[in-house]
Amino acid sequence: MHVAVAGTFGPIHDGHRTLFEHALRFGEDGVVVALTSDELAAETRDKPRPIPSFDERVRAVTDEVAALDEWGRGVEIRKLAGEHGIAAEDPVIDALVVSPETAPELEIINDRRRERGFEPLSGIVAPYVLADDGERISSTRIVNGEIDEHGTVLE
Repeated sequence: MHVAVAGTFGPIHDGHRTLFEHALRFGEDGVVVALTSDELAAETRDKPRPIPSFDERVRAVTDEVAALDEWGRGVEIRKLAGEHGIAAEDPVIDALVVSPETAPELEIINDRRRERGFEPLSGIVAPYVLADDGERISSTRIVNGEIDEHGTVLE
Protein backbone atom coordinates (compact mmCIF):
# COMPACT_ATOMS: atom_id res chain seq x y z
CA MET A 1 0.00 0.00 0.00
CA HIS A 2 1.27 3.50 -0.90
CA VAL A 3 0.47 5.85 1.96
CA ALA A 4 0.56 9.64 2.09
CA VAL A 5 0.63 12.02 5.02
CA ALA A 6 0.43 15.78 4.63
CA GLY A 7 1.11 18.82 6.73
CA THR A 8 3.24 21.82 7.53
CA PHE A 9 5.25 19.92 10.15
CA GLY A 10 6.94 22.90 11.73
CA PRO A 11 7.97 22.69 14.42
CA ILE A 12 7.75 18.92 14.63
CA HIS A 13 6.18 17.43 17.76
CA ASP A 14 4.98 14.08 19.10
CA GLY A 15 1.65 14.41 17.28
CA HIS A 16 3.51 14.62 13.97
CA ARG A 17 5.64 11.66 14.98
CA THR A 18 2.45 9.65 15.46
CA LEU A 19 1.30 10.58 11.95
CA PHE A 20 4.68 9.56 10.50
CA GLU A 21 4.66 6.27 12.45
CA HIS A 22 1.22 5.38 11.07
CA ALA A 23 2.32 6.18 7.51
CA LEU A 24 5.48 4.12 7.89
CA ARG A 25 3.68 1.20 9.52
CA PHE A 26 1.13 0.86 6.70
CA GLY A 27 3.19 2.14 3.76
CA GLU A 28 4.83 -1.11 2.71
CA ASP A 29 4.90 0.04 -0.95
CA GLY A 30 6.11 3.54 -0.11
CA VAL A 31 5.32 6.70 1.80
CA VAL A 32 4.77 10.19 0.43
CA VAL A 33 5.13 13.09 2.85
CA ALA A 34 3.31 16.04 1.30
CA LEU A 35 4.94 19.07 2.88
CA THR A 36 3.17 22.39 2.48
CA SER A 37 4.98 25.08 0.54
CA ASP A 38 5.89 28.22 2.45
CA GLU A 39 2.99 30.02 0.76
CA LEU A 40 0.41 27.35 1.56
CA ALA A 41 1.70 27.06 5.13
CA ALA A 42 1.06 30.77 5.68
CA GLU A 43 -2.35 30.67 3.94
CA THR A 44 -3.68 27.80 6.04
CA ARG A 45 -3.01 29.40 9.45
CA ASP A 46 -6.00 30.84 11.30
CA LYS A 47 -3.60 33.19 13.04
CA PRO A 48 -0.15 34.06 11.67
CA ARG A 49 2.77 32.43 13.47
CA PRO A 50 6.42 31.82 12.66
CA ILE A 51 6.90 28.75 10.47
CA PRO A 52 10.31 27.32 9.58
CA SER A 53 11.21 27.59 5.89
CA PHE A 54 10.35 24.78 3.51
CA ASP A 55 14.00 23.69 3.34
CA GLU A 56 14.30 23.62 7.14
CA ARG A 57 11.10 21.57 7.37
CA VAL A 58 12.35 19.14 4.69
CA ARG A 59 15.49 18.52 6.75
CA ALA A 60 13.52 18.10 9.98
CA VAL A 61 10.98 15.72 8.40
CA THR A 62 13.74 13.71 6.73
CA ASP A 63 15.53 13.29 10.06
CA GLU A 64 12.36 12.42 11.99
CA VAL A 65 11.11 9.90 9.43
CA ALA A 66 14.53 8.22 9.24
CA ALA A 67 14.64 7.92 13.04
CA LEU A 68 11.14 6.38 13.14
CA ASP A 69 11.43 4.05 10.14
CA GLU A 70 11.96 0.58 11.56
CA TRP A 71 10.56 -0.99 8.37
CA GLY A 72 12.98 0.43 5.80
CA ARG A 73 10.25 2.15 3.77
CA GLY A 74 10.84 4.15 0.65
CA VAL A 75 9.94 7.73 1.58
CA GLU A 76 9.49 10.66 -0.77
CA ILE A 77 8.96 14.24 0.37
CA ARG A 78 6.97 16.36 -2.08
CA LYS A 79 6.06 20.04 -2.00
CA LEU A 80 2.32 20.55 -1.51
CA ALA A 81 1.22 23.75 -3.23
CA GLY A 82 -2.56 23.26 -3.00
CA GLU A 83 -4.74 22.02 -0.17
CA HIS A 84 -5.57 18.55 -1.55
CA GLY A 85 -3.15 18.39 -4.47
CA ILE A 86 -1.04 15.28 -4.07
CA ALA A 87 -3.65 13.03 -2.43
CA ALA A 88 -6.31 13.98 -4.98
CA GLU A 89 -4.04 13.86 -8.03
CA ASP A 90 -1.70 10.87 -7.58
CA PRO A 91 -3.38 7.62 -8.66
CA VAL A 92 -0.67 5.50 -7.00
CA ILE A 93 -1.57 6.57 -3.46
CA ASP A 94 -3.86 4.09 -1.71
CA ALA A 95 -4.32 5.62 1.75
CA LEU A 96 -3.99 8.90 3.58
CA VAL A 97 -2.99 9.26 7.23
CA VAL A 98 -5.16 11.90 8.87
CA SER A 99 -5.80 13.28 12.34
CA PRO A 100 -9.32 13.35 13.78
CA GLU A 101 -9.35 17.06 12.83
CA THR A 102 -8.51 16.46 9.16
CA ALA A 103 -10.45 13.21 8.65
CA PRO A 104 -13.46 15.01 7.07
CA GLU A 105 -11.16 16.24 4.26
CA LEU A 106 -10.93 12.65 3.02
CA GLU A 107 -14.44 12.88 1.55
CA ILE A 108 -13.49 15.95 -0.52
CA ILE A 109 -10.26 14.30 -1.67
CA ASN A 110 -12.09 11.12 -2.67
CA ASP A 111 -14.69 13.12 -4.63
CA ARG A 112 -11.84 14.71 -6.60
CA ARG A 113 -10.20 11.33 -7.14
CA ARG A 114 -13.46 9.85 -8.46
CA GLU A 115 -13.80 12.78 -10.89
CA ARG A 116 -10.37 11.80 -12.25
CA GLY A 117 -11.31 8.12 -12.46
CA PHE A 118 -9.06 7.15 -9.52
CA GLU A 119 -9.88 4.75 -6.72
CA PRO A 120 -10.84 6.45 -3.44
CA LEU A 121 -8.27 6.56 -0.66
CA SER A 122 -8.56 4.63 2.56
CA GLY A 123 -8.25 6.77 5.66
CA ILE A 124 -5.85 5.87 8.44
CA VAL A 125 -6.82 7.97 11.45
CA ALA A 126 -3.99 8.61 13.88
CA PRO A 127 -5.16 9.68 17.33
CA TYR A 128 -4.33 13.04 18.83
CA VAL A 129 -1.35 13.12 21.15
CA LEU A 130 -2.21 15.04 24.29
CA ALA A 131 0.00 17.33 26.32
CA ASP A 132 0.34 17.01 30.09
CA ASP A 133 -2.61 19.40 30.50
CA GLY A 134 -4.93 17.09 28.51
CA GLU A 135 -5.09 19.40 25.47
CA ARG A 136 -3.73 18.25 22.14
CA ILE A 137 -0.15 19.01 21.20
CA SER A 138 0.14 21.54 18.36
CA SER A 139 2.91 23.52 16.70
CA THR A 140 1.06 26.71 17.58
CA ARG A 141 1.14 25.84 21.28
CA ILE A 142 4.87 25.14 21.00
CA VAL A 143 5.58 28.42 19.16
CA ASN A 144 3.51 30.29 21.76
CA GLY A 145 5.67 28.82 24.53
CA GLU A 146 2.84 26.88 26.20
CA ILE A 147 4.37 23.39 25.78
CA ASP A 148 7.45 21.68 24.41
CA GLU A 149 7.49 19.22 21.50
CA HIS A 150 6.58 16.36 23.84
CA GLY A 151 3.64 18.15 25.47
CA THR A 152 5.29 19.18 28.70
CA VAL A 153 3.58 22.33 29.95
CA LEU A 154 6.02 25.26 30.19
CA GLU A 155 3.88 27.94 31.83
